[in-house]
Amino acid sequence: MANPIDTSEDVVHRSPPLGLLAIMSMVLFIAGLAANFLMTDFAPYPVPYNPIEQLQDYYTRFPNALQVVSFFQMCAAIPLGLFSVVIVSRLLFLRINVAGVHIALFGGIAAAVFLALSAVGTWIVSQPGVATDTGAMRVASLLAFASGGFAHTATLGLLLAGVSVPSLAFGLMPRWICWFGLVVAVICELALISMVFPAASPLLPLGRFPALIWLIVAGFAMPKRRVSHS
Repeated sequence: MANPIDTSEDVVHRSPPLGLLAIMSMVLFIAGLAANFLMTDFAPYPVPYNPIEQLQDYYTRFPNALQVVSFFQMCAAIPLGLFSVVIVSRLLFLRINVAGVHIALFGGIAAAVFLALSAVGTWIVSQPGVATDTGAMRVASLLAFASGGFAHTATLGLLLAGVSVPSLAFGLMPRWICWFGLVVAVICELALISMVFPAASPLLPLGRFPALIWLIVAGFAMPKRRVSHS
């Protein structure tokens, strides 16, 4: 039997490219939004706070668009989850073994799972007979909105904070990237207010889209080689 490869003395982290994973996740997510607009003649995507009749009209008219959206959302969740575990592996490789690293792991995996759950809820709504059943439609649409909205955004903020704080403390990335990540993380956490006050829902895109940009920037800025922290 061959001996396992010893990577303890490696100076360069072996991993998929972080920046590429972040780009893939953002492109796939935006592709779902674009496909929805194009396939619905730019009809505004409904939210659960809209009247029931308006929701049912949209879901029954555009089931194919919903299926495409759910497909791209599920695809976007995969590179997001991979990014999360790879960047945590990178931090541990750089000998950054603090609580923030594990907070980032929890936040990143949870954000990917919630995004995938949102895709499942959207897919359920698109299936025959669901949109015409008021109870089933409400449950599936609320599941899609909640998991892909404040649940995904808040846990995504934990990923940003968990990476930004140790990166700032140990000088792994430029300070402006770390502070930008922290500001966006705070907005993501504040988006939880929308659970109680729907008027705070604009915080969701204000946190989500800058977070996607930050993932790309951090993915390219995070060093691959071990650095001295002395």
